Amino acid sequence: QVQLVESGGGSVQAGGSLRLSCLGSGYTFKRWTMGWFRQYPGNEREGVATIQSDDTTNYADAIKGRFTISRDNAENTLYLQMDNLKPEDTAMYFCAATTLKGQLLDASFWLNWGQGTQVTVSS
Repeated sequence: QVQLVESGGGSVQAGGSLRLSCLGSGYTFKRWTMGWFRQYPGNEREGVATIQSDDTTNYADAIKGRFTISRDNAENTLYLQMDNLKPEDTAMYFCAATTLKGQLLDASFWLNWGQGTQVTVSS
């Protein structure tokens, strides 16, 4: 079965950087669309960035120019480089996988999720 394990979350000051990682297993990683989502307490998950099997990327407007999604198919690993972090980036971040193609920032299209990793940005 599909398993996704995130790592790399933590606490940083505003303006700092973090890199999240997500290790995928149980499926052919290189063929699937991968994504990062975040969730604020009491809110639904929102799309942050997605990357398709051909490396086509898509970003939410709120993080464009600050976050970069990438993948290493040889290592079955998805990354999210987060720079110039802001307090409003504080959230639980989730990795997700799907066989669907497209921009897919709507969380309802995704069925496979990791357990999440917390990112906290202080002002």
